[in-house]
Amino acid sequence: MVLVFGVLLAGGCGTSPSANNSSNAAVRTGVTPIPDAEIAVIEMENKGAYGTIRIELYSNIAPKMVERFKELAREGFYDGTTFHRVNDSVIQGGDPNSKDADPRNDGQGGSSKADVPAEFSDIEYNTGIVGAARSQDVNSANSQFFITLKRETAFDRRYTIFGKVIDGMNNARIIAGVQPKDFERPVEDVRIKTIRIEPRQ
Repeated sequence: MVLVFGVLLAGGCGTSPSANNSSNAAVRTGVTPIPDAEIAVIEMENKGAYGTIRIELYSNIAPKMVERFKELAREGFYDGTTFHRVNDSVIQGGDPNSKDADPRNDGQGGSSKADVPAEFSDIEYNTGIVGAARSQDVNSANSQFFITLKRETAFDRRYTIFGKVIDGMNNARIIAGVQPKDFERPVEDVRIKTIRIEPRQ
């Protein structure tokens, strides 16, 4: 499956944000995001270099995607996956294929669970927003997610927003700047040690 994001990218199940994707999915409007009672903490394998990223979750905006993300995190699904796609717009991870030694299949995988339907809203894709990656099918979000590094108007109302970084954006930018890269994939794996779900303090 091919999506468009500035240039053509090869991808697959739940792959990448696409500026040119339009949809007929319903969009919830006028709803203010309310932080969930729990947060997600992304702990990197190389913590000295990449630190941690803390994310507040919006179950009042995207209850199904938040539930899925928490479920997968608690199951250890994200342990050992990488941020397989990094550029000046997003860092993207959550693909189980990124655990293997074949970089060619990164971005094409997901969990064995059913895909999550679109939960689009009119919240803007500003810096630090956490979105659900998908294929051209708007109802194909599954396990992959991305964090925006700057305002991305082309993503608005096209990708489910389910959280926002509340601490660690500098670490996300460090990950985005990793060199060398093979197109958008870091040559040296930028690996997630684990994602913990913790009570919000």
